[in-house]
Amino acid sequence: MKRTMLGRTPTTAMITGSFVAAFVLELLPWGNLPVPNFLALMLVFWNVFQPRRVGIALAWLLGIVMDVHSGALLGQHALAYSILSYGAIALHRRLLWYSLAGQALQLLPLFFLAHVVVALVHLFFSGIGPSWVFFLSPLLTALLWVPLTSGILRRLNRPISSTAAIGR
Repeated sequence: MKRTMLGRTPTTAMITGSFVAAFVLELLPWGNLPVPNFLALMLVFWNVFQPRRVGIALAWLLGIVMDVHSGALLGQHALAYSILSYGAIALHRRLLWYSLAGQALQLLPLFFLAHVVVALVHLFFSGIGPSWVFFLSPLLTALLWVPLTSGILRRLNRPISSTAAIGR
């Protein structure tokens, strides 16, 4: 019997809705506060738990959307998200052996690498380096992994109610 953490397969609408919610959180005006990269977090979550449905091509497309949104050099976030997605897919089997806190610790270098890629591309083309506050975002993203993952897994593992099963 195949061991999985997902009680049931997520629908395409659930995956799409989670990406839309993450993108809406990215659109909020946070100012100069260090905030987690919600879209990268959601991308890594689905890369780990559904690697055949959410892959590097979607990561690249979401990166292009983020580049357009932020007015950054076209391809900057696409490169970072593609590297992040590749790393998450490469680690997805090993990550499932760890607790959620252990998974967050394993994913911290990936989030940091993606953040550094964006910073290096920006530095190379503009000559302006980030401040130290810029590097708090990967830590916050990794810390947010635990509540986000437990919330989504709890939703996927709860039983379908009997009224939903009969269509009422």
